[in-house]
Amino acid sequence: MKTPDRILHTALTLFNEQGEVHTTALEIADELDMSPGNLYYHFKGKDPIIAALFDQFEQRISETLAAPIAAPLANQESVENNWYYLFVLFEDMHDYRFIYDNLTDLINRYPKVERGFKRILALKRAAFYALCDELIAQGGDTREQQLNAIADNLSQTATFWFSFDHLLHGRRDPEITMHRGVLQLLTMIAPYLGDAQQQFYRDCETIFETLQTARQ
Repeated sequence: MKTPDRILHTALTLFNEQGEVHTTALEIADELDMSPGNLYYHFKGKDPIIAALFDQFEQRISETLAAPIAAPLANQESVENNWYYLFVLFEDMHDYRFIYDNLTDLINRYPKVERGFKRILALKRAAFYALCDELIAQGGDTREQQLNAIADNLSQTATFWFSFDHLLHGRRDPEITMHRGVLQLLTMIAPYLGDAQQQFYRDCETIFETLQTARQ
């Protein structure tokens, strides 16, 4: 692994574990057993490290979010497809969770992060709209306004899920947190599925219970 990549990898680990605001460039250098001057040669302080990590994150999550827009997922008869897609999305977010843990502060301090996160949020909303449009297509007369509102609710829940879950349950198995987040999102869609609602919800619960049991 090249030195800049090692620096970014170590910084990401420290930011996720102890918080970006509590991590200094000196601590990143110490963790790598390198001199501050060597780190400064590659990244002139913590700010460019944050910018580089955010660029990585935006590229990765944008590719994930674009998937259901380019090719809508199968309908509600294949809950597993939608579950897997949403879990991958939560994995992307969890791998760069320091951004979500300190989102308000980061966008206030870094205009580039604010602009980038607005792009991510718009894409996240479009992805959820595409997912809802596909799932709810056979669920009765759903107006455009309703689809937009559901997409907004899903985007909001996904964005703040890790903070909510941590406040409610403390630190726990990340996979349980992510699968619980997927369950939360899918069951927010269920009430709009008409006759398919109950079976869809039961399928979601079955998947979650199976995965939860496997983690115990």
